[in-house]
Amino acid sequence: MIPSTRWVIMSVIFQMLLVLAGSESLEVRQALVKFMNKISLGNISKEVNFGWDLSSDPCTNKWEGITCDSKTQHVKNIVLDQKNLTGTLDAAFVCEATSLAVLSLNENEIVGTLPQEISNCRRLTHLYLRGNKLSSNLPSSISRLSNLKRFVISDNAFSGQIPDMSRISGLITFLAERNQLTGQIPEFDFSNLVGFNVSYNNLTGPVPDVKGHFSSSSFSGNPGLCGVPLPSICPPSPLPPPHPVAKKRKVSYFIYLGYAILGLIIILLLVWKLFKCIRKKKSNSSPMDQNKTIISSSVVTKTPKNRSEYSITSSPENSMLSASFEILSSPLANKLRFEDMLRAPAELIGKGKHGSVYKVNVDGVTLVVKRISGWNISKDDFKKRMQRIHRMKHPHVLPLVAFYSSKQEKLTVYKYQQNGSLFKHLHSSQGSKVFEWASRLAIAASVAEALAFMHEGLQNDDIPHGNMKSTNILLNDDMEACIGEYGLMPNNHDQSFVAQSDHSIREDDSVAITTRNTFKMDVYSFGVILLELLTGKPVQASGYELSRWINSVVRAEWTGEVFDKSLITDGTNEERMINLLHVALKCIDTSPDARPNMKEVAFIINSIKEDEEKSVSAFS
Repeated sequence: MIPSTRWVIMSVIFQMLLVLAGSESLEVRQALVKFMNKISLGNISKEVNFGWDLSSDPCTNKWEGITCDSKTQHVKNIVLDQKNLTGTLDAAFVCEATSLAVLSLNENEIVGTLPQEISNCRRLTHLYLRGNKLSSNLPSSISRLSNLKRFVISDNAFSGQIPDMSRISGLITFLAERNQLTGQIPEFDFSNLVGFNVSYNNLTGPVPDVKGHFSSSSFSGNPGLCGVPLPSICPPSPLPPPHPVAKKRKVSYFIYLGYAILGLIIILLLVWKLFKCIRKKKSNSSPMDQNKTIISSSVVTKTPKNRSEYSITSSPENSMLSASFEILSSPLANKLRFEDMLRAPAELIGKGKHGSVYKVNVDGVTLVVKRISGWNISKDDFKKRMQRIHRMKHPHVLPLVAFYSSKQEKLTVYKYQQNGSLFKHLHSSQGSKVFEWASRLAIAASVAEALAFMHEGLQNDDIPHGNMKSTNILLNDDMEACIGEYGLMPNNHDQSFVAQSDHSIREDDSVAITTRNTFKMDVYSFGVILLELLTGKPVQASGYELSRWINSVVRAEWTGEVFDKSLITDGTNEERMINLLHVALKCIDTSPDARPNMKEVAFIINSIKEDEEKSVSAFS
C-alpha cells in the first residue's frame, strides 16, 4: 500500500475513534489551537506533553491546562496561569468549546481587549484575567453571561465605565482593583456578593448602599468617590436656580393660593354632606339594626395603647351573638365563652385582602381569631363547611377551636402557635440556625401528606384549602408543620385566582375549570412553597415570578444556581434537592390537568425523605 494512502486511512480511523469516545469535535479542536496560537503568538511549548495540536485530543491526551468533564469528555476548564502568554485573547475561538465553565489566564502578559464575543461562552462561571496588560472598555455583552459567579480583572489597564451586571443574579465576586475605570459604580446585589473591590481606579460619584458587607478598602484610591463607607461626605445636590422674574413668582403664588382656598371649600362641603348623611342614617335605624352590626362594624376598636379590642354592649345583645358562636370539641374550649373573647384585648398580627388575624388572650389561653372579609356565603352554609372541615382530623392540620357566623360577620378561632410560620423562619435570621435541609424536607413531606389527606376526604364536598402559602404553614411546639386556615376561601375565588395568577392558562381553560382543578390550584400553590423551601427566596403574589425565574435557570441547564446558598454550604445532597425541584416543577405546570394530585406528590416526597434518612443513618 502506498505510504500516503496508509497515512490518510490511519488519520480517518483516528478521527472516528475520537468521535466514538465522545471527545471534542474537529471544529472545536481547530478553534482551540487557533486560540492558543493567538494568545501565545505561536510560541507554545514544544514539550511532548503540552498538546494543543490537531494530532491529539484535548481530553484523552490531556492538553496542558485543560480539564474535561468525566462523563461527556468535553472541555470544561482552561487554566493557563503564569504561562508567559504575550498575545491577544480571541474569545470567538475559545468559546467554540461550548461546555467551558472556567477560563483562567492570570499573571501573563496578554494585551489587547476583552472581546464582545466572550458572551458566546454561555456556561462560563469563572473568568480570571488578573495581572495582564488588557486595556480599553469592558464589553457590555458581559451582562449576558447569566451563569457567571466570579469575575476577576485586577491589575490590568481597563478603562471606561463598569458595565451593568445586575442581570447576573448569581455573581458572588467582582474584583477590578488597580485599573483605569471611570464613571459611577453601577448597581450590584451587594447582599449576594462575597468579594468586591474597585479600589485604585478613577471612579466618581456616591458609593452605592453596600448593606454593610464591604469596608472602605474596597473603594479607596478613587478621589472622586464619596459616601459611606468612605470618610469623604458627598456634597449636597445643588438647589434649583431662583426664578428670573419676580413678577411671575408673585402671580404663581396667588394662583396656588386660589387653588388651596378652593380645595379647602370643597373639602368642607364634603365633610358637611357626609355628616348630614350619617345623622340621617342613625335617626332612621332601629335598635334591632344596631344589634346586627355589632360585630361587622364595632368588633374591633382601638385602645389608647394601639391594641384592638372586641367590644360588646348589653346582655340581650350578648345572647344574640352567642347563639351564632359554636364551640367545637377541644380541650381549649371547655370554659371558652364568646362574651369573654369579645372583651379580651386583641392584638392585630396580620391583615390582607381576605381578612384580618388577631391574637387574643382569654383566661390565660392564647388564641388566634381570623376575621374573614369579602365572602358572600350564607350563615348555614358556612356552619356546615366549618363542621365538615373539623371532622377531618389530621396531626398536621391546625384544628378549629370555634367559629362565629352571622349574615354580616364570619370568625374562626384557632390555638396560637408561638413558633410562628414557615415564612418567618425561612426569611428571618432564625432561618440560618433552624432550617437546615432535613427540617425543610420534613416540612415538605408532612404538609404534602396532610394536604393529600384533606383533598381525599373533602373532594366530594368541593372544599380545597384555597390559600396555600408559607404564612399559612405554622410550626407547633415540636417545630412540626401544621396547615392553617384550611377552607377559608370561596371556591369561585379559586377560579379567578387561576385566571389571574396562572398566567399561561388560556381564558377558555379558566372558564371551563372543574372541581378537580380547584384542588389543582392547591397543588400549584404547594409547588410554589417547595420552590420557597429550595431557594430560600420569598414569594411575591402567586409565585409566578419565582417559578418563571426557576424555569429559565433550569432551561439554561444551570440547576445548581437555584438552591439556597445555606443548603449548598451545609453540603446538602444535590441529587435529592434536584429530585424535590422536579416535584415542584411538576406541581407548577401551566396546565392544571398535567399537575399530579397531592397523593402522588406526597408519595414521591416521602420516598426522597426515606432516601435522606437512610443516607444519614449510613454515615452516623
